[in-house]
Amino acid sequence: MKEIISVEKAGPVATVTMDRGAKRNALTQDMVLRLTDIALEFQQDPSIACVVLSGNDAEFSAGIDLGDPARWKLDDKNPVERRALALRGTRLCKAWEDMPQITIAAVEGVNVGGGIALTLACDWRVMGESAYLFVPEVQIGIPLGWQTIPRLVNLTGPARAKQIVLLGEKMSAGKALEWGLADFVVPDGAARAHAQALAERISKMPDLAVRMSKQSINAYANALNHLGSHMDVDQAMLCGQSADAAAARDRYGR
Repeated sequence: MKEIISVEKAGPVATVTMDRGAKRNALTQDMVLRLTDIALEFQQDPSIACVVLSGNDAEFSAGIDLGDPARWKLDDKNPVERRALALRGTRLCKAWEDMPQITIAAVEGVNVGGGIALTLACDWRVMGESAYLFVPEVQIGIPLGWQTIPRLVNLTGPARAKQIVLLGEKMSAGKALEWGLADFVVPDGAARAHAQALAERISKMPDLAVRMSKQSINAYANALNHLGSHMDVDQAMLCGQSADAAAARDRYGR
């Protein structure tokens, strides 16, 4: 059986690919855990200089899989267990953000919710020209989580971040480039190749200087991030218990 998540290494460049076929790379709990483990493994691998994160040729990710039984079978869990489950996405993004390697997300087609959260934890984002972003969390009754808000504000500013989160409108690759959520826009089907070319270029630079530069830039950019975002998992748990959130999830095919 084909692996949903594969890792390929070519010298100092690694490519992590998600491919659920017709499931549009919707993130199951197993995928969240596997992607976290991969990031933690790379953190301890000095032979890898750059990591490309990609979906399949059609799309990056349709976000969290709302139909995943592991996501919703919470009735037999106590509050501490529920919170531990809810923190998985936060740990995923933090693991990718903390990787010392340069990380580049290659985005084709759709990128929604949790998929966006994951790409914002990467250093750069390459989008195919027909790709689009969509943040539906508020529309299904929960705030945008996974400590994504400060990363979003850092890239776009507060007013634009509010538009993205609250209005829930699809954003084209061109607009994402203009607003700072994409770093490169390329012809459709070329996102992965472009990301890998960038990775090859970076991998030829002095590795220690690259790693220390990334660490310094992230330290300045993210110094205050945890002050407010540490509570977003609790906000999501509280909001998710409301009747209107349950109704919204039903409309989205929970």
